[in-house]
Amino acid sequence: MARKVKSQAKAKQQKEEAMKLIAHVPEEYVFRCNNGDVYSDMEELAEGLRSMTDEVFAYHANDTKNDFVNWVRDIIRDEELAINLAEATSREQADECICDRVAVLTRLCR
Repeated sequence: MARKVKSQAKAKQQKEEAMKLIAHVPEEYVFRCNNGDVYSDMEELAEGLRSMTDEVFAYHANDTKNDFVNWVRDIIRDEELAINLAEATSREQADECICDRVAVLTRLCR
């Protein structure tokens, strides 16, 4: 019986954490893209990656910086996604990383 209670408590904690990670961030912490687009959560960022140009992506993610990784790590506070996103070398790969992570988090929220 104690195991079941622990398991339920862990599931509840995972659900709460997942909900925090996929929630909108406060206005002062949104991601402001250099093309004028604004993203307030992971899903919006993924949608933005699908529509932004390669030049806009390269402005934010290049050899000297990765604004997407920094935002996900420092604002969203999703270290796992930040690590995976750091390895993405294209908009498509970054979008795939985010969509995969959102799918996992959404399942945890059920």
